[in-house]
Amino acid sequence: MGFATARTISLTGATGHLIDVQVDLAHGVVATSLVGRPDASINESRDRCRAAVTNSDLEWPSTRRVTILLSPADLPKRGSHFDLAIAVGVLAAAGKVPRRALDGVVLVGELTLDGRLRAVPGVLPMTMAAQARGMWCVVVPEPQAGEAAMVAGMTVVGVRSLRQVVAHLRGQEIPEAPPVEPIASTSLLSWRGDHRTADLDMVDVLGMADARYALEVTAAGGHHLMLSGPKGAGKTTLAERLPGLLPDLSLEESLELSAIHSLAGGLSPDQAMITRPPFRAPHHSATKASLLGGGTGRVRPGEVSRAHTGALFLDEFPLFNADIIEALRQPLESGEVTIARGEESATFPARAMVVIACNPCPCGDYHPTDRDNRCTCSEVRRRDYRRKLSGPITDRIDITRHIDPVPPHEARDPLARPEPTATIRERVTAARERQLRRYADTPWRLNADVPGPTLLGRWPLIEEAARMLQDRVYAGALTHRGATRVHRLAWTVADLGQVHRPGLDELDVAVRLRTGEPLLVHSLLVDTR
Repeated sequence: MGFATARTISLTGATGHLIDVQVDLAHGVVATSLVGRPDASINESRDRCRAAVTNSDLEWPSTRRVTILLSPADLPKRGSHFDLAIAVGVLAAAGKVPRRALDGVVLVGELTLDGRLRAVPGVLPMTMAAQARGMWCVVVPEPQAGEAAMVAGMTVVGVRSLRQVVAHLRGQEIPEAPPVEPIASTSLLSWRGDHRTADLDMVDVLGMADARYALEVTAAGGHHLMLSGPKGAGKTTLAERLPGLLPDLSLEESLELSAIHSLAGGLSPDQAMITRPPFRAPHHSATKASLLGGGTGRVRPGEVSRAHTGALFLDEFPLFNADIIEALRQPLESGEVTIARGEESATFPARAMVVIACNPCPCGDYHPTDRDNRCTCSEVRRRDYRRKLSGPITDRIDITRHIDPVPPHEARDPLARPEPTATIRERVTAARERQLRRYADTPWRLNADVPGPTLLGRWPLIEEAARMLQDRVYAGALTHRGATRVHRLAWTVADLGQVHRPGLDELDVAVRLRTGEPLLVHSLLVDTR
C-alpha cells in the first residue's frame, strides 16, 4: 500500500483554492476511483494520466485499487489542469517520486496521451493563490513560466513533459522533450490589435474644449462618461484617445489585469506583464456572456472585466440588447461583476471607466434646433431609441456631455494649438498621485472608488459648497446617488486644479459636468492652464 499528496489550484472566478490531490494505493478490486466533486474533464483525466504515465516509460499501478481524492471534497472542481498533480500523486504513492519533494510544490498542467504537457488558462491567478497559501514553488507548462514568474518570491519551474517533471522531482538530469504549444496563437489582425490606439493624440482633436476637459476629468478620477451627439461629431474620436491620457499601471494593477487576461486565455507567452491601461470596444451585437462574463463550462471574465483599470467603450449604446444595458448596473455601481449559476458563483473585478456613446436618433441626424434637420426617423422611433437609456443607468454615469460638430471657424483656425496627449497626461498623473496620497491608508485608489458616506465623513466639501449640494438634492435636481457622484467629481476637479479642498467653484464645475450643462469659459481656463 502507498499514500501521497500532491497539490494544485482550483479557480472559482478570480478566487483560487489550494487543492490536496490525495492518492491511496490499496489491495482489492483493480480500479481507479476519482472523488471530490470533479467535473467531466477531471473524470476523463484518469484515462489521460494512465496513458501519459505508461507512454513516459513509467509504471502505472495497474494491480492496485487507486483512490484519488480532491480535497476539500465539498468544493466543485473543474479544468484539465488537474492532470499533472494527479499523475505525479499516483507516481509518488507508488514510490516512483520522493514524497518529500512535493512539499510546498503546486503542479499545474494538462497531459496528452504521450506524456507531453499542454498550456492551460489561469496560470497567473493560480500562482498568486498558491503564494497566498504558503506554497513556494509552482510547476507549469514551459510557455507559461514567464506568466507565473510575474509573482515575486515564487520559484517557477517550466516543463515540457511528465518525464521532465519526474526527473526534476528526483533531482536527475532533465531529458529532452518537444516544445509545448502556447495556449494563444498570434493574432491574424496584428494591424488592429490592442495597440491600435497608441498613436492617437489629442493634438488631432480640434475645438471641443468642453468635451476635452470632461475627458480629462474622466481620466483623472476614473469616472464614467456619456457622450451624445449627431454622427460624425467626434464621440469615437474622443473615446479612443482616453487610454493615452492614463499613466502606466502600478505593479498591483498590472498583476490584477494580467490575472484577468490569463483567466480569459488571452495572455500570450511572448507578452510580458500588462503595463498599460486596456481599451475594450465590443460591438453592440455582443452577447451578455461576452460582455459581463460567463459561458458554458468554466466561467470566463467578460469585456467589462478585461477592461479593468482601463476604459470600456460602448458605442451605439442604445443598440445593445435591453437586458445587457440593465445588467450593467452592478459594474457601474460597485466596480465588480458577479456571475451566479447553479452551485457556482464567480466574482470578477470590473473597475473600468465606462464610456457610452449614443446618437440623438437611429439615423444620427436629428438636431432639435437645426433648421436644416435631415433626420428621417419618426418621433416614435426616436422615443423608442432614447428609452433604452433608462434612468437607473444614466444615474450611474458621472459625466454627461453633448457634442456638436466643430464649427468651420474652429476647425480652420490657423492659430489653434490643441494640447497634446502628453501634456494632459502629466496633469492626470499629478491628480492621480494626489489621490493615492489621500487614500494611502484605505483600499481605494481613485475618487470614483470612494463610498459616499466615507466622503462625507472624512473628505467633505467646504461648508457653503456642501449646503448648496444638499439644496439641489432637496429640490429634486439631483438624486442622493447623483449628489455622491458630484462630490467625487468636485474632488477630481480640485485635484486637477491643485486645490486643497473643493469649494464653490469646483462644485459648480462638477454639477455642470454631471447635468450636461455647458462649462463656463473661465472654468476651462483656470483648470487647464
